[in-house]
Amino acid sequence: MALSRNARYVVFLTGFVGFIGLTLYPIAISPMLDSSEYKKIQKETRKHIDQEKIQPGNMPVWSDPFGRKKSEAE
Repeated sequence: MALSRNARYVVFLTGFVGFIGLTLYPIAISPMLDSSEYKKIQKETRKHIDQEKIQPGNMPVWSDPFGRKKSEAE
């Protein structure tokens, strides 16, 4: 039994969207779900970099931009 023209269009469109999804999975989705591999690579490549030395303007290496103010009661 032959598929109607609309059914072939739906199959083609579904296949195309599925292909794009399968192509993007290892590039965009997988790194977001499991970042441990990238953290390991980053730790290895930045091993010999002294962040204190290259930080501009005597700024601290990292500070919490949403730092909470300590109240006087504490």
